[in-house]
Amino acid sequence: MPLIALLIKLNSRGPVFFLQLRNKRNGELFTCIKFRSMFTNADADVLPACKNDNRITPAGKFLRKHHLDELPQFFNVLWGDMAIVGPRPHMVSDNVRFDPLIKNYAQRNKVKPGITGLAQVTGYAGATDDMDMMKGRVNMDIFYLRHWSVRLDLAILYRTLFKIRRF
Repeated sequence: MPLIALLIKLNSRGPVFFLQLRNKRNGELFTCIKFRSMFTNADADVLPACKNDNRITPAGKFLRKHHLDELPQFFNVLWGDMAIVGPRPHMVSDNVRFDPLIKNYAQRNKVKPGITGLAQVTGYAGATDDMDMMKGRVNMDIFYLRHWSVRLDLAILYRTLFKIRRF
């Protein structure tokens, strides 16, 4: 983590960490901590990153590609705001936008959000530009909630580690 912090500081001006309010269980808010992967900008809390986003720093591209920007979220796990496995917490602005448009969207906020989840290991990770992608992500989250088991969590962790390992 200190090497990543140094890389961020050498690559762009601004803080090492990016702090953002997100929803946790039952819609309560918590401060999600990530390594900063974008240039500091006024839209960071309302405009999600998209493919080829010019706000992403060169170091940020590497961090995002290998999911290293997520490492500080283990602090959120220690603080009790997140789990290792569960539905990924969306930006508050995305929750406001998609809740009225996608059936059962709010159900994903009935449990602790996770650093990794079923949606992420089945291809629904990253920027969600279209409604079908977001519906797929929400459907995977709801499937996870309805079929939760230790075995499913272990399978998600295995697939997550396999994805991260591919440098």
